[in-house]
Amino acid sequence: MAAPAPRPLNALHTPAQNHLIAGVSAAEMLPLSGSLELVSMLLGQVLYEPGSQMQHAYFPTTAVASLHYVTESGASAETAGVGREGMVGIALFMGGQSTASSAVVQTSGHGYRVHRDSLMRAFDGRGPWRRLLLRYTQALMTQISQTAACYRHHTIEQQLARWLLSTADRSPAGELVITQELVAGMLGVRRESITQAAGALQDQGYIRYRRGHISLLDPAGLRESACECYGIVKHEFQRLMAA
Repeated sequence: MAAPAPRPLNALHTPAQNHLIAGVSAAEMLPLSGSLELVSMLLGQVLYEPGSQMQHAYFPTTAVASLHYVTESGASAETAGVGREGMVGIALFMGGQSTASSAVVQTSGHGYRVHRDSLMRAFDGRGPWRRLLLRYTQALMTQISQTAACYRHHTIEQQLARWLLSTADRSPAGELVITQELVAGMLGVRRESITQAAGALQDQGYIRYRRGHISLLDPAGLRESACECYGIVKHEFQRLMAA
């Protein structure tokens, strides 16, 4: 018996897998529907760099992107993560066209890309898209400011628990494919510190770490180990987007 023909890529992915796009009706999608392009988002891919002129916005579906700042010495830390709940490229409709931060894919997958001109037409329409994108921007600002406070006031173990929970929320799979080196770069700390913190969480039975794979065994317990930043950001996002 002949093997079934593989389904085309477009049959496996739909724009509505992104929660922002799913939040508008088919009629409200018309300003963007013709310009959405399904793209692969590869691990380490740079979506934009500091000071560069943005050409596209990205609406991840299965990929996760990291927004972060890089110092003159080359050190960096994540300021926010963006997955299927949001979009990358708010500077396009906020009027800046560029930003001092960068965006890099931290979890490979797919998403939808839209040219800046199409996004601006949707935003300037002053309809549902404008309200939705502005509310999302406020939610993203909450995440950025809360992350800054988290780095200053909470332990690395608390930060790691918060980061793992947030990343798992954005990932369709229950397992994160990520190395300790990458996590250390996200949190702006030494790899040894992540090894120690991950070991403590694993000893408590909250996670399992092996060969670049992290499984969340006990999310409820992990939430107990995380600081309040995880709950604050999640609640604010749900409040704003439910409106």
